[in-house]
Amino acid sequence: MADGILTLAQIDGLLASGAIHSRSPLDPLQRQPTTLDLRLGEQALAIHSGFLPTEDTVEGAAASLVTEQLALQDGAVLRRGQVYLVQLAEELALPPGVRARANPRSSTGRIDVFTRTVVDRHDRFDDIPEGYHGPLWLEVVPRSFDIRVRTGQRLNQTRFVTGHPRLSDNELKQRVARDDLVPSSDQPGIEADALLMGLSLRSTDAAPIGWRARREAPLLDLAKVGQHDPHAFFEPIHPDEHGALILEPEEFYILASSERIRVPPDLAAEMLPWDVGMGELRTNYAGFFDPGFGWGSSSPEGARAVLEVRPHDVPFRVTHGQPIFRLQYSQTVEPCEVLYGGKGSAYQNQDLALARYFSAT
Repeated sequence: MADGILTLAQIDGLLASGAIHSRSPLDPLQRQPTTLDLRLGEQALAIHSGFLPTEDTVEGAAASLVTEQLALQDGAVLRRGQVYLVQLAEELALPPGVRARANPRSSTGRIDVFTRTVVDRHDRFDDIPEGYHGPLWLEVVPRSFDIRVRTGQRLNQTRFVTGHPRLSDNELKQRVARDDLVPSSDQPGIEADALLMGLSLRSTDAAPIGWRARREAPLLDLAKVGQHDPHAFFEPIHPDEHGALILEPEEFYILASSERIRVPPDLAAEMLPWDVGMGELRTNYAGFFDPGFGWGSSSPEGARAVLEVRPHDVPFRVTHGQPIFRLQYSQTVEPCEVLYGGKGSAYQNQDLALARYFSAT
């Protein structure tokens, strides 16, 4: 198999061969162009702290940390600030040469739910080593809101990888020019094999430039898609008289990129962790962009990346267009026939969008 991100056709092959298997039949909505959504199992364990099981199974390492067990079949409330551990419905028996990366889904990141995938005898979160055989576990920490979750709901996703598919600086420059990957910018910054992207602090018609999570909010039930009042959970924010915004420590913000981006059918993208040398803040929880994002007739001008921002330690002032995140592109094993924006894709052609759980603002 060629170096690249596996597309839906190859993921279906892994399912057919048993390299991906599940304790219950797969939901068709789990299958995305280059990712597979993963589902919560039947029980959540409240634990004292997160951990990495470098020399043990996840179950074995967690045993001494458990404070409470919650059944998820009929729904259970996960409290903000508490760490939970949930075994996922899917397990892996990856063939040689295939590894995987996991990430929160967009709808998970946008409600400030921090998730990390953990696997047996491994020393990294969200990283599933080549040839891994075993269960998958999800660490879940609601940060802003109490949430109600149920067995079968999808909070994270995984992407399967072979070889070294990342585009180099030179390759990325060529694709930016050829495919107009950043249609709103003539010369986007490229650094360390990634696009350097800015923050939007401008809007039209006095619309907000972002949203900040409220400190006091009602319970967010993840089964009620499109039914929650967004203003009960978020307050709109606007720039100050100088066109700047001061981000306060440990507050959670939803903001958008100043650039619009495109992901062609033969590429996939990932938003990279923030460089701490550029400020003490986290700019994203969810990071995967499928082929077709901001691409094609349904999104002729590209789409904005939505950022989940949490500053740390000190207040941090930002201005319009200030570089605030990096976007890395990788080639897919073959051009993707099923592109982002079909059934189950909520954020095509987006500007500034809250999660799917909220009614229209």
